[in-house]
Amino acid sequence: MAAMYEGTDRSTKRIENKGSNRPLGETRHMARTITWKTAIPACLVLAILSVAPVRAAVAPSSPDASMRRPVATKKASSTTTAHSSTRAAKTPVASVHTAARRTSKTAVATSRTHTAATSEKSSAVYSSGKSGSGKSASSVPTVLAVRRTKRTSYERFTASSFADNLSLGDVTGGEDQVVRQAAIDALGNMNGTVLAIDPSNGRILAMVNQKLALSSGAEPCSTIKLAVGLAALDEGLIKRDTPVNLGGHYMMTLTKALALSINPYFETLGRMLGFERVKHYANEFGLGELAGYNIEGEQLGTYPDTELPAAKGGVGRMCSFGESVSMTPLQLGALVSAIANGGTLYYLQHPETPGEVAAFTPKVKRTLDIGPLIPEMLDGMEGAVDYGTARSLHANFREFPVLGKTGTCSNDGTRFGWFASYADTPTGRIVTVIFLEGGRPTFGPKAAELTGAFYRGLWDRNYFQTKTPQMAWTGQTVRSN
Repeated sequence: MAAMYEGTDRSTKRIENKGSNRPLGETRHMARTITWKTAIPACLVLAILSVAPVRAAVAPSSPDASMRRPVATKKASSTTTAHSSTRAAKTPVASVHTAARRTSKTAVATSRTHTAATSEKSSAVYSSGKSGSGKSASSVPTVLAVRRTKRTSYERFTASSFADNLSLGDVTGGEDQVVRQAAIDALGNMNGTVLAIDPSNGRILAMVNQKLALSSGAEPCSTIKLAVGLAALDEGLIKRDTPVNLGGHYMMTLTKALALSINPYFETLGRMLGFERVKHYANEFGLGELAGYNIEGEQLGTYPDTELPAAKGGVGRMCSFGESVSMTPLQLGALVSAIANGGTLYYLQHPETPGEVAAFTPKVKRTLDIGPLIPEMLDGMEGAVDYGTARSLHANFREFPVLGKTGTCSNDGTRFGWFASYADTPTGRIVTVIFLEGGRPTFGPKAAELTGAFYRGLWDRNYFQTKTPQMAWTGQTVRSN
């Protein structure tokens, strides 16, 4: 700036002295005067130099801004007035911005660490710091910004929901081949097993993927609710329409709890019953013992002798998900067969040859005193298919009533999908259990959908002697319209 003013003074001196007879002292005085032609550019330069540091202070942090700020400050230092105004403008704004950037980086690092640990929320905090002169900028209000985001966590599954050649090694000589083919077609390449039973005598009509069907089983998930519901009914704790308070004004009945698979309802029943009574009824219904009679390769599903620790949910969790219980498809099939036939718990038998089929004799394990209780269960089992968790069955089949219960849960990266049911067909009742295991595509409603495909296959193969297109379910009877 000094050089600029010196150049302006010399040119002015030459212009004023040319053709002038003014004294030298007056000429020198005129040389010091800045004309309007030079004053305007000078003011503009001062204004630009005064504004530049302020713009640099409030501009977003970037590599270019950090490089420009020292240059502007250096130019402004040439004049006392410009330097003072720039410093006054820079101090509160730039210090807040600098402190905010530092705090922001710290907050972002903290937020990322917190997010990785909890996967639920993140936060960033901005506050003022100290001014460039070393004094605390307490006059500048602290700005606090907290951002919280809701994150959805997904369970990771390592098992596959699909497999090929599931029926290799099955013993099929004594099975109903029409039923078996319908079961194979319905299952497709889903990793699972299909079990079809005649509930009137305990004969296994078809068992696809026998290796899985005869294994030690898995958590029964929500299918355990059938046993819990029967136990509570037998103890006189509820009827199908008894409202049970689940907290506050939330009331639920057995019918809707079965249809919609309401976990808190059965957790409440489990706590009302207590572990000892729950275990007694579970064993009475066949859990914890072999369901088959001399079926080679059948393994035992187990029911624990001790209650699940309270930290893991206690008896309530055992009654809603079947936590710590291991149930086989055969055990579940035997229980549903007892519900379908009025209370007779048969040993399940799997004939291996046509000769064994001809000589088949039913074997009763025991008679369950559940005859009066069964009608209390049927509305909920029917509701599961009509409007509840098993309604996907109707995507494939509607020709006659199907009543059942779904189940979905997971353990150690494997997801389980159950659907146990019985159908009132024109030629009698059939019990079907479909058990799936795998990843995310595996769940109870999928098993219900496959059950509908199974019955569709039987229907299309003319398995039933008479077809009645329009049928209505009334209690335990079928009425043709």
